[in-house]
Amino acid sequence: MAAFRVEVRVMPRASLLDPQGQAVEHALHALGFAEVGTVRVGKHLVLQLIAASRDEATARARSMCDRLLANPVTEDFEVAVESA
Repeated sequence: MAAFRVEVRVMPRASLLDPQGQAVEHALHALGFAEVGTVRVGKHLVLQLIAASRDEATARARSMCDRLLANPVTEDFEVAVESA
């Protein structure tokens, strides 16, 4: 068994509205940052995971995303795994 560092990036699907991103965009414009274009707000999670292999760590992380970390209807996710 080995330790792996897993990074998970969860973002709203591009085809859906992102009200939180729109709120941040409007606030930035109000603060004088007119150069800011579209803003999308998501989640970035970093996990330490013990697994037999990188493939197993990736599969477990994807399972976590499917079951808890990401809403499969409204969000997409990316998983990156490296040795700890």
